[in-house]
Amino acid sequence: MPMPILTNPKRIFHLIHQIILEVIPGNSFSFNIHLNNFHYNNNIDLKNRYYNERYKYSKGKYFPMKQIMKMWNPWWTEGRVPASKKRIFRPETLKKILKLLDIREVVCITGVRRCGKSTAMYQAIDRLIGRGVKPENILYFNLDEPFEEKGIGLLDRLFNEYIELHLPKGRKYFFLDEIQNIEGWEQWVKKFYDLYGEEIKFVLTGSNSTMLSDRLATLLTGRMITQHVFPLSFKEYLEFAGFELKDADIQRNEILHHFNKYLFKGGFPEVVLEEDKDINHLRLGEYFNSILLRDIVAGKKIRESAKLIELANYSLSNVSTLLSYSKISTATGLSVNGLKEYLLYLEQAYLIYQLNFFSYSVKNSISIKMPRKIYCIDNGLRNSVAFTFSADEGRLAENLAFVELKRRKVEFFYWKEKGEVDFVIKHRDGTLTGINCTYTDQVRAGEIRALLEFKEHFGEKISRLVLLTKNLEKEEAGIIYIPLWKWVLKIE
Repeated sequence: MPMPILTNPKRIFHLIHQIILEVIPGNSFSFNIHLNNFHYNNNIDLKNRYYNERYKYSKGKYFPMKQIMKMWNPWWTEGRVPASKKRIFRPETLKKILKLLDIREVVCITGVRRCGKSTAMYQAIDRLIGRGVKPENILYFNLDEPFEEKGIGLLDRLFNEYIELHLPKGRKYFFLDEIQNIEGWEQWVKKFYDLYGEEIKFVLTGSNSTMLSDRLATLLTGRMITQHVFPLSFKEYLEFAGFELKDADIQRNEILHHFNKYLFKGGFPEVVLEEDKDINHLRLGEYFNSILLRDIVAGKKIRESAKLIELANYSLSNVSTLLSYSKISTATGLSVNGLKEYLLYLEQAYLIYQLNFFSYSVKNSISIKMPRKIYCIDNGLRNSVAFTFSADEGRLAENLAFVELKRRKVEFFYWKEKGEVDFVIKHRDGTLTGINCTYTDQVRAGEIRALLEFKEHFGEKISRLVLLTKNLEKEEAGIIYIPLWKWVLKIE
């Protein structure tokens, strides 16, 4: 029997309230509403009331700010960060962040939800304490919590009560998690940055690229350095698996075993550490819902949530495919303008990326008439929600290669005439590298023809042609054949 859709706000709130009181005997609480079963599109105020009530009862009673701060900062009493907060160790990511702690600028850590931003914060805090920074000089606060007040007044209150509680001397470190939830946070950070100078070091995280808006750039120009965090790279995945890479050629079969798992499982840290497929499927589904609910539906006050979900599913089901706005509009029932807006929201939440056609003319490259290619931040996330009826190895391989190029911070596009080149890297000197991705060793003639056509079209501008394969290595007709697993490990 299908679950009934409740429409009476008072009745819905009463039921949620009862659930909260019955489910929580004294532990923290997480309650998710599935959009297909509970339609609150026109009840944003109701949703906020639910979150406030959830927070109010999360430990059986309401906590004052000082007590909340003590809960979030156990090192004030224990002198160290609990092991459970720092168990997912990513040395390369941590190294990049630690280098930024000694300078004055605000550090902003961005990335999709659950990719490890908060853990990186905890590990940085642990290192600071290890260096001799007094624990009470370090404040961590999670602004993703459902506070009734979401403006800079909350930040003022947080700062004032922290100073009243500790009155710490020397440099203070403020770690503010999911700062994008606070309206006007940029002005508040700028004010305190300018007022206190070296006395306060801000480290922020955010799960939405609107943090890097033009307004923010204007307010914090010269005051902020951004560090983007992705889900685990394949190299990190191997480290998590306890595999020590010594000689890639001798260990080839072992590496391929792990790579095939990584290709389908993805790189979200908690997912990589979990072996149970059913749990991971549920976990990734929750990640997907959280991105849509918190970062888009609630944050952007979306009314057509069902359309947004349909668009997200359609996009993830069609990664690496050439798609025009008119085609997606027909498939989802969204107008072209509404479609462009929703795709932007999905991109701002780091769920998807859109890849443009390559042309030396910027106008032609971003033309609405040119199809886009859509990619997902993580293969595991994509597989958990996409409508697929085959293994999709080819699409997953291309999606993985796309994310690796984003990780390498290169400027790239796709190109198509008779044949299609999956990725075109535009180097700083204007030269081009063409890359086609085919997760097989039986390379189709069309893949080769497309690269040669690309070379003929751009002539001396071409610096390199690459074919990413499953395990085939050679150089022929000016094309370098490299196994995808070697390429992502940067072993060429």
